[in-house]
Amino acid sequence: MPSWIADMRQLAFDWFGGNEALPNGGSEAKPKAPPVTTEKAPPLPKKPGVYVPAEPFTSVLSRVNFAHPRANREIAFEHALVAYEFRRGKRRTIGFTVGADGLVVSAPRVTSIKEVEAALREKERWIIAKLGEAHERHQRMESTRIEWRDGASIPFLGEPVFLEIDPRQRHGSGGAVLQADGESVPGVAHRTLQLGLPNTATTEQLRDTTQAWLMRQARRVFTARLDHFAPQLGVQWKKLSLSSAGTRWGSASADGSIRLNWRLVHFSEPIIDYVVVHELAHLREMNHGPRFWAHVESVMPDYASRRGELKDEAVPKW
Repeated sequence: MPSWIADMRQLAFDWFGGNEALPNGGSEAKPKAPPVTTEKAPPLPKKPGVYVPAEPFTSVLSRVNFAHPRANREIAFEHALVAYEFRRGKRRTIGFTVGADGLVVSAPRVTSIKEVEAALREKERWIIAKLGEAHERHQRMESTRIEWRDGASIPFLGEPVFLEIDPRQRHGSGGAVLQADGESVPGVAHRTLQLGLPNTATTEQLRDTTQAWLMRQARRVFTARLDHFAPQLGVQWKKLSLSSAGTRWGSASADGSIRLNWRLVHFSEPIIDYVVVHELAHLREMNHGPRFWAHVESVMPDYASRRGELKDEAVPKW
């Protein structure tokens, strides 16, 4: 049984009796929050002198609810009740997309609901697995939420950096300087980012000053790594731009322009290097065909493992 279902079983001991069950089948449904809940068994009919067996307790514990915030349909699987966003459009096949919000189902205008539900049941295991992964990813992201206060920590190049307000502003008003002062644990330096701000600094001032410093560091690090790998791939890059894209780590143009997401600077250098090499390789092949991956592998034989690490990384929530 997947670990996320086991986690939901434990939650049921805490929440049992607090949520109503959604109706079964493919009926219309309004969006529900939160996205993942445990399900309460439906009330049993009362008939004098007749014993009606209750739904097995293990069945109640094992069922998990996933609800897309814009859900307009739902379906009951063996171990989960899924409320999903259903769309129709100009397409030839039924498509499934699982993202941070949940499941989205797209279907041709002429496809019946019965066919849609049959397709959903055929892909049940894949859908539940992906929803579970998305839920776990969301939990990891929530656990990395940054608290903007004196003494808080942020990840920088894969290691924590602690924020410290410097009211004397020794490095200038609104400036920021990274200091290493001993070891927090053996072999790991205790690094402090001193922010030239007054003790009365607001959350926004802390965040903006830290972000400005991170973006400066991102440009410095990315430039150095581009210069390191470009000769190995036999390409020349012309311009570096920093992006804040929510779903893309980078992009490349045939004119030699490279765009990299500045938030990569939160991650360790091996992961940054993978994205840099990936984008530089596009200057050789503007696609993801076999020759493109051959170029990537020529300078980074372990690119597949780094790519996997990037997918598993949780971006700190600001």
